Amino acid sequence: MANVAPARSISTAVLQSRFRDRFGVLPRIFRAPARVNLIGEHTDYSEGYVLPAAIDLFCSVAIAPRPDANFGVYSEQLDACETTSLHELRPRHSWSDYPFGVCWSLQQSNLPVPASDLYVSSEVPLGAGLSSSAALEVSIGYALLSIAERMTDRTRLALICQRAENDFVGARCGIMDQFIACHGRARHAILLDCRSLRHQELPLPADLQLVICNTMVKHELAGGEYNARRADCEQAVHCLASELPGIRTLRDVNLDELERHAGKLSPTLYRRARHVITENVRTLEFASALNNGRIQDLRHLMAASHRSLKEDFEVSCKELDLLVEIASRQPGLLGARMTGGGFGGCTINLVSCQHAETFASSVASEYRAATGLMPDVYTCSSSEGAREIMD
Repeated sequence: MANVAPARSISTAVLQSRFRDRFGVLPRIFRAPARVNLIGEHTDYSEGYVLPAAIDLFCSVAIAPRPDANFGVYSEQLDACETTSLHELRPRHSWSDYPFGVCWSLQQSNLPVPASDLYVSSEVPLGAGLSSSAALEVSIGYALLSIAERMTDRTRLALICQRAENDFVGARCGIMDQFIACHGRARHAILLDCRSLRHQELPLPADLQLVICNTMVKHELAGGEYNARRADCEQAVHCLASELPGIRTLRDVNLDELERHAGKLSPTLYRRARHVITENVRTLEFASALNNGRIQDLRHLMAASHRSLKEDFEVSCKELDLLVEIASRQPGLLGARMTGGGFGGCTINLVSCQHAETFASSVASEYRAATGLMPDVYTCSSSEGAREIMD
């Protein structure tokens, strides 16, 4: 059998005990959620529309002040510890760039970074496309600002954490992951305009379950294909700007304009642009369908999104395609697609609650039979954003 229910968050008492054993004092506990994106993939860095939900897989951090000018962090997932001076923050090209980058970005925003020890316990799988990095960044940023008694608004915190990943880690992500880790709401998804940062909370149907299937194929986004796709989008804008003056990103181009000026683009850049433009349209249609109870429309929108990510943006892989194909044959499916940056990772499946357990088992069995890989299948609910845990 596959893992069809993720392990839930470590208890506050256990995390406090482990922190005290390592650092000798009693900490405060904070956490931030992972996310799954229902639709709107690879559109955020083109200032487009996305529709994610925070999920009940969490990165938890225990934190306490320390008496020097250093910052130390221990990762339970990696069984690794690193320490740095807060006066000498620089990339080390390791996992510690994420927490150290948050410290650096807070400093760049003229916010205090107290000397601290952190113990990180995360249940978010690494490399699965569920944004383990944003959950880590936001939980640490929220914790540092809380113990410094300088909490800022959640949108500013999201931007600070995005800057850490862009400019310190070197992964040119958009704002979606950090934003939903800050602003998530239980039983809702969020439609986010990545240009204005205006957002709308959309209730999810009570009989809908989020079932996430992990291909067990890990990706590496920093400095790789993710950044290459972003560069393609920027190059497409540069090529179109002579015919469409005033455009800033592909958000500013509609499909008719793209077709009219397709000759300005290489075939590859044309496909990249077509994905972003049509995905923005699909995302708004998906939000409208949720708002108006047209649940039957979700399936074809998610299928079209996956097809575009596979053929135009070329970020899918055979394992993701296979999981979507298997899901499409199961009873109770309301929609399936790859989610996250791609090149492996997970699919998101919207499944009626009465079919969720059978769906998870059937998909896992068929995938294992076809690939030899045992997938993890996470049956999740939407969650609140970052917060302190008191009990």
